[in-house]
Amino acid sequence: MSDGLQCRFCDSALTQTFVDLGNTPLANSYLKNEEAIAGEKSYPLHARVCGNCFLVQVEDAVPAEDIFSDYAYFSSFSDSWVEHARQYSVKLTDMLGLTDASMVMEVASNDGYLLKHFVAQGVQVLGIEPAANVAKTAEKSGVKTEVAFFGKETADRLAAQGLRADLMAANNVMAHVPDINDFISGFNILLADKGVLTIEFPHLLNLIDKVQFDTIYHEHYSYLSLVTVEKILAAHGLKVFDVEELPTHGGSLRIYACKSDCSVYPDGEGLRSVRKKEAAAGMATLDAYAGFTPKVEETRRSVLAFLKDAKAKGKKVAAYGAAAKGNTLLNYCNVGTDLISFVVDRNPEKQNTLLPGSHIPVFAPEHIAQEKPDYVLILPWNLAAEISADMRHISEWGGRFAIPVPTLHLLP
Repeated sequence: MSDGLQCRFCDSALTQTFVDLGNTPLANSYLKNEEAIAGEKSYPLHARVCGNCFLVQVEDAVPAEDIFSDYAYFSSFSDSWVEHARQYSVKLTDMLGLTDASMVMEVASNDGYLLKHFVAQGVQVLGIEPAANVAKTAEKSGVKTEVAFFGKETADRLAAQGLRADLMAANNVMAHVPDINDFISGFNILLADKGVLTIEFPHLLNLIDKVQFDTIYHEHYSYLSLVTVEKILAAHGLKVFDVEELPTHGGSLRIYACKSDCSVYPDGEGLRSVRKKEAAAGMATLDAYAGFTPKVEETRRSVLAFLKDAKAKGKKVAAYGAAAKGNTLLNYCNVGTDLISFVVDRNPEKQNTLLPGSHIPVFAPEHIAQEKPDYVLILPWNLAAEISADMRHISEWGGRFAIPVPTLHLLP
């Protein structure tokens, strides 16, 4: 962001820094050869907060099409996330009484990780997914998928085909859209009159309290609180009627919304509870966003102290999870192969590549057993329980797991 930039929602001038993480490459731009390394680019990663609507946001470093049209993230590689999606399908099918005459749509439907559960229940589905490579995987799972970016144009086109959704889901995508007004306007167009929209997003209050700065990267254009999301939805004819607090992604919100003139759904206790928490934290004041940078700098100090101490003692450190958040962490801390030997990941799309910026090589998880590192740094810390259970055999050679945030600590 530069001076004179305006808020992507309300057009107010952005003057307040939330945190400046310097220049970093795109977090999911994995490198496959020497030519890619030579052409690697970095962009400013500077988050600011709007003093009017309190939307935290980063610069539009590159067009969304350059990030999402061919994407390395496949949701189904996380067993816990697939189970999260299954539970959602059961809950919403029961809550809304969905049948084979109902229509469920998901925006940013990825590889069909969620909609396949509705397919199994005989409910009609449509995924809307901009990445053709992941949409192809969804189609193989029986999930009908429209390859497109979601917004007013896509919504108008689908509505003209007579499509309306009884349920629309948007999981961890609202943060990924540079034109947030165009994106949200599409939901009102496609929702049935009594339709329900659910949006899941990491809660900005947790990002602040738990120093989850590594969730900031270029493809996350926005960082969201309930107070701001309610403002954005209201501007586009939608209202929140309930909220769930979820453990996913370090602490998320799932908001339930409908059209503003829909009177079917009463306000829930979850909505009142989260409003109260955010009010107590002052999320509608700039004071809540001040003082974040020193906390981030302390995390960097703890990570580097641990890695340098391990190196001095001749210990080998590897990492698990070639995650976008890990790339933010490693680049902000200026960590390379001198401190972390390699990283492993279950996703074949990421294996045999180098991480952006740090150029740490990525291998399959089996590489851990071959190399027997003394420490395994879990970069996607939100999946620490799942990963440490899957990789518990590292204890056979005395290996231990480390978590980088809020400050680096070892698991028992």
